[in-house]
Formats: sequence, structure tokens, C-alpha cells
Amino acid sequence: MHRRTLLTGLAAASLARPTLARTGDTRLLRFIPQANLTSLDPIWTTAAVTLNHAFYVFDTLYGQDDALEVRPQMAEGHTVSDDGLTWQIRLRDGLRWHDGTPVLARDCAASLDRWSKRDTFGQSLARIVEEWGTADDRTIRIKLTRPFPLMLQALGKTSAIPPFMMPERLAKTDAFRQITEMVGSGPYRFVANDYVSGSRVAYQKFDGYVPRQEPAQRTAGGKVAHFQRIEWHIIPDAATAAGALQTGEADWWDQVHPDLVPLLARNRDVKVEVNDPAGYIGTLRFNTLHPPFDKAAVRRAILSAANQEDWMRAVTGNDPKLFRSCASMFPCGTPYGTEAGAEALKAPRDLTLAKRLLAEGGYNGEKVVIISPTDLPSMAPWGPVTADLFTRLGINTELVETDWGSVVQRRASRAPVAQGGWSVFHTWWPSLSVYTPAINPTLRGLGDKGWFGWYRNDKVEALAEDWLSAPDEAGRARIAEAIQRESFEQAPVIPMGQFFMRTAYRTDLSGFLQGSAPYPWNVRRG
Repeated sequence: MHRRTLLTGLAAASLARPTLARTGDTRLLRFIPQANLTSLDPIWTTAAVTLNHAFYVFDTLYGQDDALEVRPQMAEGHTVSDDGLTWQIRLRDGLRWHDGTPVLARDCAASLDRWSKRDTFGQSLARIVEEWGTADDRTIRIKLTRPFPLMLQALGKTSAIPPFMMPERLAKTDAFRQITEMVGSGPYRFVANDYVSGSRVAYQKFDGYVPRQEPAQRTAGGKVAHFQRIEWHIIPDAATAAGALQTGEADWWDQVHPDLVPLLARNRDVKVEVNDPAGYIGTLRFNTLHPPFDKAAVRRAILSAANQEDWMRAVTGNDPKLFRSCASMFPCGTPYGTEAGAEALKAPRDLTLAKRLLAEGGYNGEKVVIISPTDLPSMAPWGPVTADLFTRLGINTELVETDWGSVVQRRASRAPVAQGGWSVFHTWWPSLSVYTPAINPTLRGLGDKGWFGWYRNDKVEALAEDWLSAPDEAGRARIAEAIQRESFEQAPVIPMGQFFMRTAYRTDLSGFLQGSAPYPWNVRRG
């Protein structure tokens, strides 16, 4: 039996349903996330499911509106000294943490310090920060050694690792260790006693949260919590999730399996739509610490054999309307999404040539371990596609398929494969989260302080610094092109193409923010 037939049949017959009660309660929203929530600390990991969780619990000093303009969020406003070296950010009056204590400037200063140790944009900023300090209880004071024109873009970033604010006692935690307590100042409180990894996550409306008065857009404006309680139900089986949504046992499914879109689209009580019109970028990441992918020539050989369409067809159910090839290190359709330097990716596939390049590049038969999630339909197909490619190239390949939470934990290991490490993993990014050199962690060359894979490239880091200080957009475009050319030469990642995902929800829900992640504010029943 074909997989699509099996999935559709299971969902239609509702042979596997979660043990949930039918919804309809205006006080309760039941949500099916993209994957299990295993890591709770959004500074420790870039996992998208953790980021989505974090925006319930934590807030940021600044947010982004629909035009990607930075707007004050926890901040009331800011001033900058005439020499550009001192920023003072005034907090809104009445901000409180979920434990009832007031939000103080020293909490936020400590939060910025911790964030700047993990985020690529934050690391660039931290290099010129003399002090993350305070002027008084409501005023954060940031002293710089030289002006930083993109300060607001750094503090308002919403992707990878945003600068979430936490109480000082949590923000003092080593940035490379996970915090053990979820206390924020966002619209929802994390209900620790109801958290069961692999089963359920619960959030309660924080009555002490005072939304801004502006209309909500993306992560800016008035985040109004209309539900008293939101429950995440972890349902890794796609047919089970579809069945729960159809029968009203769940309200909202973050990412719909492409095979089940036609089934859900026929249900008049369910709406299916593309959740982000800018799309997502698939990425194959190499571990550059250990052989064989410590050698750029070996990575380039894989790049020369890669066929984006194989990955894209696998993840979209072979629907050509939902993907496109994108021979760029930056997302196509964004300012730096050009094909400069992409000759190897665009050339006709030649496995014989790729095998020769592997040998010439120094591949000596080392075992390669691909870690791949089975419970995340938007990534699960990629592991087998890559394993097949590697096998055809004569690479000694092991495909390790586990749940996404285990992948997130294992990719943090720097050990060699013989000691439980890894060689390759895949992920995706919303296009608007990686469209500049400052916010794209996959291309930065920070080495041990960088993103998983720990790629080091001093030339790229120097170019990134130039990009941050460039006086105009024409200059930034030239620098971004130079970064892209160097990235195709060194191949820390392989861009796998651009694709679109669908979300689905019950038609009695409204208030969704367009083009945004699955954030709960402003969503209501009726």
C-alpha cells in the first residue's frame, strides 16, 4: 500500500485519535505543535519549537511589525548620546514577571549579556559593548566602544535566538547551560506541573500582563491573550493529528503533513493555508570539527552532487506549487538572494565527478553519521534522501533516525561519531529569519562560539563586521555577495531549496496574524 493511501485512510477512518475532549470552550485552545518540546531555554537552542514556546512566556525589548520594522515592546523608548556610544532604553511602567516581582533594568541588562554570548548578531554587538548596565531601575544603559548603527535590528530580532528578557537570577545562568525555571513577563505563564515531555505542555494566561495599545503585528504591538489556558498536545503521528483536528478534539495544527492537505481541505470546519508566504529554507549542516567534513574540499564535493529538487519533492509531497530551487545561500526573493558563486550547485549532477572530487578532497572512508528526526514531517524525509546520496557516492554512511528532541540534544555534542557525535543534520529556517549576514548563523564563521557544526572562517567574520558598519545598502549588498561567494567555496552548509508549509485550524477561530509564526496572541474563538 502506498504511504499516502495509508495516511489518508487512517485519518478518514479516525482509527487513531488522541484521548482529548471535543473543543469549543472559549477559555481553552488546544494546539498541536510541529514537534515535541524537549528544550525549554530559547537562549540555549535555535530549535523552532522552543522559539515558539518562548514567545508565549518571555517578552522582548523590541519587536518587528509586518514590514519588519523594529518597534518598542517592553521598551517605552530610548535615547542615544551624540557620539553614538551610550544607549539608554526606558522600560514601560508596570512590567512584572510571572512570579509577581517587577521587571527591573538589571534583569534586562543581565538578559542581554547572556543572549550576546550565544546569538551571532549578539556576539557581533558584544565585541564593542563596554558595559551592559543600568541608569536606574527602569533604564538600561548600554555603553559601546564605537557606534553600532544596527542596534535596534539586533535588539528587535525575532529569529534563531532573540534577546528574550528573564529575571536576573535566570539570566546569570551560564549561556551554555539550560535554565531550569520558566519565569518570563509574556502574555502566558508556563505551567510547570502540567509539562510532560512527549505528551503535553500547558500555558495559563498571565493576568499581570498589560498589552501595548498598538494593533499586534508579528512580534510587535498589543499581544492580547484571549484564552485562559492553552494546551500543546504532542501528536507525532500525522494521521492522528489530522483526525483530532477534523473531529474538533484539537483546534490548531501547526504544520500539516502534505499528504493530508486534500483530506483536511474537504472538511468545511477546517481551514488550511500557507502559514508564511515568504517560505522556508532547507539547510544541510556539516560538522566541521571532525573528519571527513573538516575538509572544505570534501564538503564542496557533496555540494557538487546535491540536487535540491530531491529534498524539496520529498518534503512537499511532490507538489511543485510548494517549492522552488534556490541556488543562493540567502533566501530567494530577499535582497541578497542572488546566484553569485553558485556555479557548483547549478551545474548538471555528475556523480562520477563528485566521487573523484571526494577522493581528491581527502575522503578516506570515514564513517559519516546523519541524525534525522522521524516525528517532524517538515524534516523527516531529508535524512533518507541524503543517506541515499551519500551511499551512491561511496560514503560510509549511518542514518540515525530518532525524535526531533533527541536530534536537538545530540547536535549539541562536539564529540566524534565514535563517541556519540554526528556528521550531518538538516533543518529549516523561515526565510525572513536568515536573510542578512547578521542574522544568518549558518554562514557565520565563529567556530567554537558559533552555531552547531562550529564552522570557523575569519574572512567571513571580517566581512560580517564590514557589513554591520557599512554606510549604505549598496555597500552591504557587495559585502553580502562576498560572504556568499566565500560560503559556496567553503560550503559549511548546503542550501536545499525553498518551500512552503501549511497550517490548519478550526474555522471557529479567528485573529491569526498573517505571515507570522504560530503565536497565540489575538487568536480567539468566534
